[in-house]
Amino acid sequence: MWIAAHPEVVREVMTHASCRVRPADEAVPAAIVGGSAAEVFGVLVRMNDGEVRHVAPRLVLQRALAGVPGDVVRAAAVRVARDVWSDVRPDGVHAHADAGGAVTRWVNEAPVRTVASLLGFEDAHLPQVAALVGKFVACLSPLSSAQQIGAAHAAAQELLAAFEALCKRSDAGAAMNAAAVAGVAHAVKGGSLLVEVLREAEAAGWRGERAILANLLGLLSQTYEATAGLIGNTLVALQRGAQWQGGGGQRYEAALNLVREVALHNPSVQNTRRFVAEDAYIGGVEVKRGQVILVVLAAGGTPFGHGAHKCPGQTMAEIIAASAVEAMLAEPASTSFARLLQPGRLTWRYRASHNAHIPEFMEAK
Repeated sequence: MWIAAHPEVVREVMTHASCRVRPADEAVPAAIVGGSAAEVFGVLVRMNDGEVRHVAPRLVLQRALAGVPGDVVRAAAVRVARDVWSDVRPDGVHAHADAGGAVTRWVNEAPVRTVASLLGFEDAHLPQVAALVGKFVACLSPLSSAQQIGAAHAAAQELLAAFEALCKRSDAGAAMNAAAVAGVAHAVKGGSLLVEVLREAEAAGWRGERAILANLLGLLSQTYEATAGLIGNTLVALQRGAQWQGGGGQRYEAALNLVREVALHNPSVQNTRRFVAEDAYIGGVEVKRGQVILVVLAAGGTPFGHGAHKCPGQTMAEIIAASAVEAMLAEPASTSFARLLQPGRLTWRYRASHNAHIPEFMEAK
């Protein structure tokens, strides 16, 4: 395996025509072939290359994500962050809960529940959606057990069904009909992220219903890991004494600046891989077809990727992370969350993963 760590080489690999996101002979990991998780994985935009399976669908997602106003994202993130903490907090009716575990649950669930809410799921369904996404993401890791992969298949099937039901309830299903007239998505009530995706898919001629639903699930899975890691590593920075300047109306801007610094210096996705499809010279050396390049995003200064596969949800992820952290730390110092986030109260370890850097918290002894 080659390793690309220099920023210039990282960017070269990420834009080189011979470097693909999957091996030529394994579009879907062998461990998940035959189940619903494989159906989802096989059509995920970020797991494909080429105009039809990557470029055009990615543009749909990028435009849809950009179509949700930042103040809408921020308001949802604040509300959901507080709701999640109310569900998991280690005091009051939850006095039996482990404080570090409660913070970890909050880190994991706040961002994915926020995006699920923006997609149009009702508040009562958000905990279940988060739990299912947590089971699904296991299929993305080569460290997962057969039991976890089985649970991921079941979760994928249930989530796809939930998205189908969401489309029907919101009358958005008509926008997926290949014969739908132009502008039908504009008539959908609610104005959710789901509607934005369907509107952009219709405009681009992306008619694959199951592929669209699978990529909505892909948004949630990315949020569950990458955005949760961004929030968690921001809390780590605060535990290490990071200075967070700003008061009154400047608190959010200060939180956003901190989140961006954390993303650059301690990103939640540390590395990725590229698979060489044809012999090529990259970084001044010859690499052969079939070889693998480990791309160290953290060293390359590209925490959200680079080139065609750069994360289309960077802005939304930053807003969600900054809003959630700022909202919770804006609470009075007497609240349980504010007390736990005082430097030295928590310690942490990192979730077992080949590429992610997501902290799990415990109370310091």
